[in-house]
Parts: sequence; C-alpha cells; structure tokens
Amino acid sequence: MPSRPDGLIRAFGMTGLQIATSMAKVEKRYGIDLGCMPGAPHGRKATEYEQFEASTRAEAARMSEFYEVFYCLENSIRGLVSDILFDAEGVDWWYSDRVDEKRLREPVILRRKKEIDSGITPRSERLIDYTTFGELSQLITDNWDLFDPVFNSKTAVSNVSNQLNLLRGPIAHCNPTDELEQDRLNLAVRSWFRLLS
Repeated sequence: MPSRPDGLIRAFGMTGLQIATSMAKVEKRYGIDLGCMPGAPHGRKATEYEQFEASTRAEAARMSEFYEVFYCLENSIRGLVSDILFDAEGVDWWYSDRVDEKRLREPVILRRKKEIDSGITPRSERLIDYTTFGELSQLITDNWDLFDPVFNSKTAVSNVSNQLNLLRGPIAHCNPTDELEQDRLNLAVRSWFRLLS
C-alpha cells in the first residue's frame, strides 16, 4: 500500500473502480440491476449518434468501460509523476534535468505546438498532459531515485507499463478487444497497484 496520503486516495479510488467493474459484470451476467452503474445517458451531444449501426453502438458501449479504466489509470499516473517531480524540483520541474530533452521534452513540446497550430483548443496548459503512456513510464524509470520509495521494483514498473501500453493500443484506437484481452487488462491494472510500496 502507498504510504503518502495522495497515494492512499488514488488507491481508494481505483479500488472503488474495480468494485464497480466487478458489480457491473454481475449485473450483466445475471441480467439484474444492482444500481451500481448509472443508466444510459438520455441525450447525446453528437446529434447523429443514432445513425450508426446498433451493433457498433453496442460495441462502443462495451468498450467504453475499458477506455474509462485507462483514462483513470493514465491520469492518476500523470498526477503521481507530476506531484513527485514537483516536490523534488519545484514548479519548473518540466525544464529541470529530470526530464530528458531529446526523448521527452522536445516531442511533448512539438505535440502541443501541433495542437495549437491546428487551431483546436489545446488539451492542457500542463506539458505532462501531452506525454504518452510510454513516456510516463520513462519519467518514472529515469528518476528512479525519487520513485523508489513509491514502487517496489523498477523492472516490474517497466514490465507492467509495457504490458499496459500494449493493451492500451486497441482501446485508444477504437478497436474491440476480446474477453481474454479484457482479463489481461484487469490483471495488468491490479499488477500496477501492487507495485505501489
């Protein structure tokens, strides 16, 4: 278990997500409503949503659960990395020697510039929000002296991060996954939380 208060809060939140996911599986398997998941949204902002095939909409609804897991996981990791580097280097930690110029800082700055130049609203003012899942793992392993008290193994962080990154691909790129890959995702997320000291 994490020893920092923010780590305990994150672990509590992810435990709740895992419980809700398990309850949703029970609801689906037995065709009952335990009231753990909100009902289907009544109105959608995408006006033409109903024009898509019912099977595609059903598959999207099924896959949305896995997207939500990754959304929570990736953003919780961003928060953890940001908090620890902020504590070590201060507000300008992104421009410190803790962030590799060529492998991390330059690609992230280019991604943000591309968004700005395209005329769309930038996703964030924080540059860490432009990092990929792999880059987050790199920030952790590059700064292991800071993350050693948080995680129990540098090698395990790399291995679990690599597995999560592979599982993330189909979900992030709107492809369905089968039941085996969903089980692997659940196991990998559990493994991630077991890495926390």
